[in-house]
This record gives sequence, structure tokens and C-alpha cells, in this order.
Amino acid sequence: MLTEERHNYIITQLKQRGLVKSQDLINNLNCSESTIRRDLALLEAAGELTRIHGGAKRTYHLDEELTAHEKTSKNIQEKKAIAELAASFIEENDTIFLDAGTTTLYLVPFLKNKNIRVVTNGIQQATLLSELQIKTILLGGEIKTTTKAIIGTVSNNQLNDYRFNKSFLGINGIDSEFGFTTPDIEEAAVKKQAHLHSSKTYFLADQTKFDKVSFAKVCELEDAIIVTDTIDHTVYQSYFDQTTIKEAKK
Repeated sequence: MLTEERHNYIITQLKQRGLVKSQDLINNLNCSESTIRRDLALLEAAGELTRIHGGAKRTYHLDEELTAHEKTSKNIQEKKAIAELAASFIEENDTIFLDAGTTTLYLVPFLKNKNIRVVTNGIQQATLLSELQIKTILLGGEIKTTTKAIIGTVSNNQLNDYRFNKSFLGINGIDSEFGFTTPDIEEAAVKKQAHLHSSKTYFLADQTKFDKVSFAKVCELEDAIIVTDTIDHTVYQSYFDQTTIKEAKK
């Protein structure tokens, strides 16, 4: 087996399990202890893992949050496909929570002519919803200038009094060990409240959000449904084992 193939195998195992044992790698890759030791050393130098006694563990890098403007220009077609699929789960007379974020913003046009009620903490979402004559409640609170999300105690207190058929949330990180995470504590609190008060929670995420960990946790992986574009079933097998992943048709 080529060095690159061994490295890809090791990285894939780390993504799925978070930890690999040297002896298992020796057996599964049919190579010597010295080869595995050298592979782990090279991958550690590349920042892919941290060597420990008897194997290695995955290295996590906490991602920094992009501004709303920066997010808008990324993966546009994927986000539109994800948004269209997410909209198909919304039924007549539903009361939903729609999170602030670029992918959830693309969902709004697909809500045209639906008889629903929407609660949102997204200023841009609320504007578009009102233009479509959709019954909308915009949460009060502090405006986060970078993402145009409304956050804070006021918005959380409002959410505590509401109940939803479904919530549709954006997310920064999806990880089999750490679950759904986002960089900002205040935004995480809003997402968590919406999730706890919804019969079903859908996280809208493209491939770039997988195997990422951010600072603040929202909920466990098995507690929600991921709506995503087509992904590699092999690399993300751990997610299929723990939750329902829907695939948008290209």
C-alpha cells in the first residue's frame, strides 16, 4: 500500500473514531511497526493527529467564525440545494423557527405560498418573509453585527414561551464526538432553546461543516436531523450510524 493510501486510511479512522491504536493499524494495513510509527510522526507534523502511547488521537482545531458577507459567497449552489430540500419538510399550518444564517436565508424563497408561521432571529430572514406575506415574528434582543443575528437574554426569554413543530438551524461544526457546535456562546444559546422547544430539529449544513469543532455546543449528533448535499458515505459513515442524513438532489 502506498504511503498516501495509508495516511488517508489513518485520517479516515480518526474522523470516525477519534482514536487509533498502532497495533490495529499494523494488522489492518499489513505493514511493520516502524512504518506505522513513521506514518504517525509525519501526520503529527502535518497537524493531523497527536501521538499518544500505543497509537494516536485526532487533533481538533476550533474554527473562527466568518462574517455574514464572507459566508454568503461560499458554496452558493450547495446551500440552495440544501435549502430547497429543507423546505420540503415544512407542512401546511406548521409553526417553525428559522435560524439566522446564509443557508437558512436561501430557504425563505421556497416558503412562498405556504400557510405557516415563522419565528426567526435573523433580520434578513424576517425582511424576506414579510415581503412574501408570511406570518413572521422577529425576536427582540441584541443585534450581532457580524452575522445579523439577534441574540441575548431577551431573545432567549421569548423563545422559552414558544413551541415549534420544527426548527431549521445553521451550524458551524458537526462532529461525531462533540456533536453540533458554533463559535458564539450567545448564538449557541438561541439555537439550543429553539431545538429544545421543537418537535423536530433540522441542521442545514454543506460538506465543509463536517469534522469541524467550534467552541460552544448546541446538542448531540443523535438529537437532530442533518440536511446536507451529497457527501462521501465512506468518510462520513460515523454520522450515518448516529443520525439521519438527507441528500439534496443536484
